[in-house]
Amino acid sequence: MTASLVKKIMPLLVAIIVWLIPVPDGLSSDAWSYFALFLGVVVALVLEPVPAAAVGLIGIVIAVVFRLVAVEPGVEVTAKAAINWGLSGFKNSTVWLIFVAFMFALGYQKSGLGRRIALFLIKKLGRRSLGMGYAVALADLVLAPFIPSNTARSGGTIFPIVNNIPAIYGSTPEQEPEKIGRYLCWTGFAATCVTSSMFLTALAPNLLAMSIVEKLLGTEIGWMVWFTGFLPVGIILFLLVPLISYLICPPTIKLSESIPDWAGKELVALGPLSGAEKKMALLALLALLLWIFGGSLMNSTTVGLLVLCLMMLGGVVSWDDIIGNKQAWNVLIWFATLVTLAGGLGQTGFLAWFSGEAGVLLKGYAPDLVMMLMVILFFVLHYFFASITAHVTALLPVFIQLSIAVPGLSEMKLSLLLCFTLGLMGVITPYAAGPGPIWYGSGFIPAGTFWKLGFIMAVVFLATLVLIGFPWVNAMVQ
Repeated sequence: MTASLVKKIMPLLVAIIVWLIPVPDGLSSDAWSYFALFLGVVVALVLEPVPAAAVGLIGIVIAVVFRLVAVEPGVEVTAKAAINWGLSGFKNSTVWLIFVAFMFALGYQKSGLGRRIALFLIKKLGRRSLGMGYAVALADLVLAPFIPSNTARSGGTIFPIVNNIPAIYGSTPEQEPEKIGRYLCWTGFAATCVTSSMFLTALAPNLLAMSIVEKLLGTEIGWMVWFTGFLPVGIILFLLVPLISYLICPPTIKLSESIPDWAGKELVALGPLSGAEKKMALLALLALLLWIFGGSLMNSTTVGLLVLCLMMLGGVVSWDDIIGNKQAWNVLIWFATLVTLAGGLGQTGFLAWFSGEAGVLLKGYAPDLVMMLMVILFFVLHYFFASITAHVTALLPVFIQLSIAVPGLSEMKLSLLLCFTLGLMGVITPYAAGPGPIWYGSGFIPAGTFWKLGFIMAVVFLATLVLIGFPWVNAMVQ
């Protein structure tokens, strides 16, 4: 049996085996069937018997054909309701912001601005690959407090620049991706997961979580409380991410004495900024300012689409460039289908059932142990989500309510620790958060490698939160 055939059989085999297991008490047969389908999709995403976007589309079609997701509890699913649900991911604003991020990268590339900025960074920091990694992480950290969308920050601002650096070293997705491209892309992705948890305003779901905690517990989590509570964990992880990435996906080029000098000569040869570069620079600055200050006027996706239209009208990119960008359209279809599939787990009632069952098992243990286990469970359950916002909406109220039923457990301490996981959990899969599909879509990190790196980094993130964050929050909140 060929490896290709095994990859095609395994997802189907996993789904069938789970489907044949008797339906657990308290769960409908449709919910269990849907869970079996979702597990099959996850296995297919790891093995990639077909492209990831095709996996998502196949999963959606199966769910629609068999009408596995109820639009409203107790209401029969019609054919029209089923397909409307199946296509609902294409209305998701984050999906379109991810698409726009790829177009921004195209604008940087076509105008030449991306190469110019990349050459400048290499001239200043390119002697050591590790130094480049810290530069990428630092760029995200500087923007994090001001841009509450990590997709806009990491995907729309950092990625288009970083994407231009590897090629200068002769590293592309097709040729020698491990030379430096894989390391820089993974570092950029993992770093934004840390900075997203570091500041209340670095991730929109942080603000949603804060409002849920305030509503349920009557206690407000202020910006400084959030920042102070996560600070020890944030500093450690921020310093560790480029270094750990350097160890788990090491660049083959570690030191280059000559390339910074070469980059300086290339910059001189480029001459002054061209008209296209000036336009792209102004439009990128406009997007950045609107993302930081324009939240009351328009959301991040609207900003991205506006600037994309201006890029087209200004001649930075053409309509043919937009419709011909296979990478962007591929990721749009992939993430739109996965957002829908992951959302189906909540709609079928599977997640509420699972959380309730897990809560029952945790009762009877020491409060601090229960708190620790709840934080780990809350984090790990994100494997079933393609949206941090959806995760917060579906599970945070459930976990807080469960904590109230545990004698001696501090709901406020648990709520803080749960909130601190929100940015960090984005690292676990290529679809776990908005920046994931963008960095994964660069092509430098194969699917299996991405899942493996995500697991390793998730263990580091969780271990640091539990070992450092838990006692720190315990001492901070009386």
